[in-house]
Amino acid sequence: MNLEAPEVLYARSGDVSIAYQIVGAGPVDLIFVPFMINLVWAWEQPIFVDFCRRLAGFSRFILLDKRGTGLSDRPRDLPSFETRMDDIRAVMDDAGSERAALLGADSAGGQLCAVFAATYPERVVALMLHNTWPRVVSGPDYPIGNPLEEWHLRVRQTRLKWGDRDFQLGELRKHFPSHVGDPEFEHWHVNHERLAASPGAAAWFLRVLIETDIREVLPTITIPTLVMYQGRYRDGCLYLAERIPHAEVLEMTSGDTSIYGDPGVAEAVKQFLSEGRVDTAPERVLTTVLFTDIVESTSRAAEIGDSRWRALLDAHRATVRAQLARHGGREIQTIGDGFFATFDGPARAIACADGAIHAVGELGLDIRAGVHTGEVEIVANTIEGIAVHIGARIVAQARPGEVLVSSVVRDLAAGSGIAFDDRGTKKLKGVPGEWHLYAARPATARIGEAPTARSL
Repeated sequence: MNLEAPEVLYARSGDVSIAYQIVGAGPVDLIFVPFMINLVWAWEQPIFVDFCRRLAGFSRFILLDKRGTGLSDRPRDLPSFETRMDDIRAVMDDAGSERAALLGADSAGGQLCAVFAATYPERVVALMLHNTWPRVVSGPDYPIGNPLEEWHLRVRQTRLKWGDRDFQLGELRKHFPSHVGDPEFEHWHVNHERLAASPGAAAWFLRVLIETDIREVLPTITIPTLVMYQGRYRDGCLYLAERIPHAEVLEMTSGDTSIYGDPGVAEAVKQFLSEGRVDTAPERVLTTVLFTDIVESTSRAAEIGDSRWRALLDAHRATVRAQLARHGGREIQTIGDGFFATFDGPARAIACADGAIHAVGELGLDIRAGVHTGEVEIVANTIEGIAVHIGARIVAQARPGEVLVSSVVRDLAAGSGIAFDDRGTKKLKGVPGEWHLYAARPATARIGEAPTARSL
């Protein structure tokens, strides 16, 4: 197959345009989510063209520039995890792809694909991750990560030196060692990095990786998964693969750690997709649950009387439902004087809760909110599971006017602009162990807005 650079197409994700391309016409849609590329300049490099040719030989290969990079819009607002997942869905919808296999490169692309597969298993047939770690920095329970100080230094250097030729050649030596000293390749690489992202955008993606931790998501991935890695990425990739049910692992032998420089990637993906694994309708998905509760409702009802209390409750419910509609929440049920709702991701749930707290305050009511992200089971038109019970217990710990969240929510809200105040560890009634909780402080009410709610 001889390839020329395909036409650049645009999908609308909210008010942002996401650039993408389609190559090939194979029987399976394969979506590639990179760290960052430029969909025009990348095609000037034969290695990249060969990478696409191999994958397009057995698939309809769909490439995209993530928002803030390449040819896609570079909005001012920080994108949350679920916003970036919306971008993948927008490209799939625009390309007419109901279900697709996902190929994520490096931690920035792979983490996004992994959470997408857990959240939208009905739209994913397979998940392939290349050199992806669930967390890039070390911690007390994760010693294999990079030292935090070293990663902070990398972020600062990227912010200051991203466009510098010597800096980019240093990156080339790490990812394309076999091409060091090749003037044409060096020229392409330096300019590709400059065209793929601005210094600020490149540093932002690296900074977000400091805050992102998808370890709690891994056991909820039910999609057939292949984890590919080169030698120096071994520990983090094996950690990830061991926690994804039935994941397969493959060590790659290329000296180049970039996904473009290893011809074995395409063969591994082709074989993995051709092995005919069982494909069943998802019954369990990753979901964010939100619970709200009116503070001191009994005493307030006694104070104003039944008739006025019923009218106030009606106004409260209308106000909260307006916030759910604004932020893409799905009301599951009202519980007494509170709400139980679900979201595609935590940033929207937090923004909804914060908006509801302020809006209901104008009615003279105080409410509190609890948010948790976890695996739930779809049963008829509702959801069940331990994640639901945890969310209900978290709201009981919240202070008036507070959005209290689990550590999983904090880890998945990286990059959203939301700040978190440590509330320490708590025992949750009926839930084993201790849970680290945080009070969320959204930076802006616009974070997490969504056009539609998810249907179960």
